[in-house]
Amino acid sequence: MARLPIDGMHAAFPPASPVVEATLALLHQSVRRKLAAHIAAGGKGFDDFVFAQTDSAQDCGISQADVAAVEAALLESGHRFDWSAAISLAERPEIYKGGSGGADAVTFDHPDAITAPADAEGRTLCGQGDNVVRHNANITGTARYIRSNERVLAWLADGVPAGTIAIIDDSGGTLTAPILEQFAGVLCAGGTVRSHLGILSREYGIPCFMNSKLSGIADGDTVCMEASAAPRTTEDYQSGTDRTGRVWKLAGEQ
Repeated sequence: MARLPIDGMHAAFPPASPVVEATLALLHQSVRRKLAAHIAAGGKGFDDFVFAQTDSAQDCGISQADVAAVEAALLESGHRFDWSAAISLAERPEIYKGGSGGADAVTFDHPDAITAPADAEGRTLCGQGDNVVRHNANITGTARYIRSNERVLAWLADGVPAGTIAIIDDSGGTLTAPILEQFAGVLCAGGTVRSHLGILSREYGIPCFMNSKLSGIADGDTVCMEASAAPRTTEDYQSGTDRTGRVWKLAGEQ
């Protein structure tokens, strides 16, 4: 039988991250511990442990205490987690990268944002993002950062200011769902056009860029989204094709 290229790759996996290694160790330890308890209680062996419909067989999952122990071990080793929402950083700054100063110390300036000086129309290029849906025209509005429950709750009670282009973190779909339909546009720092937030914004007809890389935009600035740009397709992601819409800050307007 002919060998396939993958046949020789089983021993060539790259080293796992500390989080993966710790989680796998947890899984192995948990299964071994509960298998031993199952056998001590009269179980016949591993197959019986896995397939028998008994309480001990169905209780071979990982508990919250197990996960807490892994997290504690990782933090003790000096590991810090990447964060996808400023609210997480605000609540537990001690476990996230860059968290010593809390969420207020984190800037939204992305190192890969494409920037350029003001053009003849007074537009300063401040970044780009993956356009979810191509719209007939670009959209101009007021940039407002939404990074806390407090701002969402306030706008849920009083209404979102007209013309708001929301700049949000990766968890924006969950955080902003109650007020999403009131936005003029959305710039999300994470995700893809197939993410939950991208799907919701498409259904509401709201211009939205996912995976946005922005720099130099302050809360209250007037910005323009190139909502007329070609959307990024599934094929673009698979092939690595770079297709983005631009974001400008308008000169003299805040």
